[in-house]
Amino acid sequence: MIEMRPLFRIHAEVAEPQVTPDGPLGDRRFIPVTGGTFEGERLRGRLLAGGSDCQLMRADGVAELDVRVTLACDDGAIVYMKGLGLRHGPADVMRRLAAGEDVDPGDYYFREAMMFEAPPGPHAWLNGVLALGTGRRDPDAVILDVFEVV
Repeated sequence: MIEMRPLFRIHAEVAEPQVTPDGPLGDRRFIPVTGGTFEGERLRGRLLAGGSDCQLMRADGVAELDVRVTLACDDGAIVYMKGLGLRHGPADVMRRLAAGEDVDPGDYYFREAMMFEAPPGPHAWLNGVLALGTGRRDPDAVILDVFEVV
């Protein structure tokens, strides 16, 4: 049986996507992460600018997510986080989401698996953690509730 406990909530600020359309596998979207915050019981801080979400928009309507961001913890530690995920839903819901409308996250699927690289010290425990997140896409932000798989 899988057990999970809350790790943190991420609020990632993102810029407009840079799109390479009509590739052999679908449209590629590079979405710069420009900042943001994360907060949980065991760690909190801010997302550093320079991360990204590189997406493949497949012909079947599924977005494959490949996220790389840097977390600057409140105590000064810098942690690398990588995530792989999927986002999809009914065509009309995804069109509304792409148009920047406020869409109920219960109307589409947005899940991500994350791993971390932390330096020695108080956050080294993250190096042995697999986390799962459920997300919401806003026009200029991504919000993820992230849980440690225990």
